[in-house]
Amino acid sequence: MNEEIINAYEVIKEGGIILYPTDTVWGIGCDATNADAVAKIYKLKQRAETQSMIVLMNSEKMMYNVFKNIPEVAWQIIDLSEKPTTLILDDARNVAQNIIAADKSLGVRLVKEPFCYKLMERMKKPLVSTSANISGQPTPQSFKDISQEIINGVDYVVKLNQDKINGKSSTIIKLTNDSQVKVIRK
Repeated sequence: MNEEIINAYEVIKEGGIILYPTDTVWGIGCDATNADAVAKIYKLKQRAETQSMIVLMNSEKMMYNVFKNIPEVAWQIIDLSEKPTTLILDDARNVAQNIIAADKSLGVRLVKEPFCYKLMERMKKPLVSTSANISGQPTPQSFKDISQEIINGVDYVVKLNQDKINGKSSTIIKLTNDSQVKVIRK
């Protein structure tokens, strides 16, 4: 795993995009602070930049670097969630502008999955995570389901968990600074 972390980090550091296993489905990712790398993902996925992507983080410190105000209920949801849960929070900062939604919100998921966690530990930055498919096509449940177009379009494919069947995509909950809660995807 350490070799894969080093390889992925070197690609990301140079502004590249990677295909990698997450705590849910296979993802396409890059440095969430690099607007050019984020743009490469939008282009590969053939996705409009108005459809924001989520960002993975590995610590409270990283979350507070991106969100000045995190509602208390966010921490309660994170602590009580039994499955991976993405929170959409208001007023994102310190990440690429083209990853922040028009309403200034950003989807974020705290992960403990070893590869992602250790990669971000090395990057010291959040990691973009979007499903490994062309926009509008089904989300691949395993590496073998990922289209050749996606595989050929990334700068590096992580050689871990390629035989694993992944679970479902994460639950998505939108939390606003004025305490509104909306479940987007169960």
